[in-house]
Amino acid sequence: MPFASLGLSPALVHAANQAGFVAPTPIQAGAIPAILQGVDLLGAAQTGSGKTAAFALPLLQQLQLSATGGPRRVRALVLVPTRELAAQVGEVLRSLAQHLQQPLKIAIVFGGVSINPQMLGLRGGADIVVATPGRLLDLVDHNALRLSAVAHLVLDEADRLLDLGFAEELQRVLALLPARRQNLFFSATFPAAVQALADSLLQNPVRVEVPHTPGNEPAIEQRAIAVDASRRTQLLRHLVKEHNWSRVLVFVATQYAAEHVAEKLYKAGIYATPFHGGLSQGARNQVLQEFKDERWQVVVTTDLAARGIDIAQLPAVVNYDLPRSAVDYVHRIGRTGRAGESGMAVSFVTADAEAHFRLIEKRQHLTIPREQIAGFEPTEAPAPAPSTDLGGTGGIKGKRPSKKDKLRAAAAAQAAQTPADQKKGP
Repeated sequence: MPFASLGLSPALVHAANQAGFVAPTPIQAGAIPAILQGVDLLGAAQTGSGKTAAFALPLLQQLQLSATGGPRRVRALVLVPTRELAAQVGEVLRSLAQHLQQPLKIAIVFGGVSINPQMLGLRGGADIVVATPGRLLDLVDHNALRLSAVAHLVLDEADRLLDLGFAEELQRVLALLPARRQNLFFSATFPAAVQALADSLLQNPVRVEVPHTPGNEPAIEQRAIAVDASRRTQLLRHLVKEHNWSRVLVFVATQYAAEHVAEKLYKAGIYATPFHGGLSQGARNQVLQEFKDERWQVVVTTDLAARGIDIAQLPAVVNYDLPRSAVDYVHRIGRTGRAGESGMAVSFVTADAEAHFRLIEKRQHLTIPREQIAGFEPTEAPAPAPSTDLGGTGGIKGKRPSKKDKLRAAAAAQAAQTPADQKKGP
């Protein structure tokens, strides 16, 4: 099925082809015609499915058709959870819009950097704003933009927006928008809080769901290597050299670990650098760009990079430390094997983490054989399995609610209390 069959203009079909989109992905084939009809949409798809283009292409076409030639007003708002995703989505929009007959101004705004250049960039208005919720509200408070003309709202990675505690900011943003608008809601997962938010926003939505089936799963080879905790860095160095990976993304649990592991690798002659929330936004942008340009072979990161960062043709990811949850595991390994490419996801399983990894396997309906690498055979025995049910509170996160758990609970309560008058009008 070509993009031209979805109702897109020749200019946007050309832009899609230039961007390397050969044929629509399932989420694009389902979402683009529905969005062009002006209806609300709920999109559920796995990471790497092409959902950014799924809303970017029809959004650009609608804005072209509704152009008035008057002063620029914000007609489309895209809300995202992280700075990196804001930059990525904005990049895709600008790339696809460059051949349009009516030029569109696309503003990308997020926190962690000075607000003044963003305020200057909004002088004269903008057609599309891609934003994180907090910085968007700051700009509204500074009278740098108004949201009274928004006709299209996109919530991208809605589950992550709530995970990061943006429920209150979302409600404040929604109160500033016109009641009559098109709402496009995208999420990889739909826990209770996310579903409640979707129900409060969407009116008779078209649901486009791309199930996780063998036919559309990314081609990711998943490996689990048993190793002592003290030998993980040496094993990582061995794997990088053995496979001659041009680039590899390594996930660790803390900022300190990101710095420590990257330093050890660098001293061993591997071009490695850390990436985490403690770096300035400028430094983070620089690392990502240099990684894309293959100037860094290894980037050691926290879960900051588990969502929203799209590195084309990334051959491998390594879970140096296991993720906290099965959902986080999916998003981590989804950084490789994107857009039809194959990839490898390696998890280091220490004795202490064996029960934890078994739970991840159980929740993802996986069975990954434990490997041992010659010269790195583990000497520590796994702890005996606990008598409690690992599917309950005694599993991944322990019995005491974490900060993330509390944020999720607060988000669910907030969503459940959303007044009916905040729903979109007919």
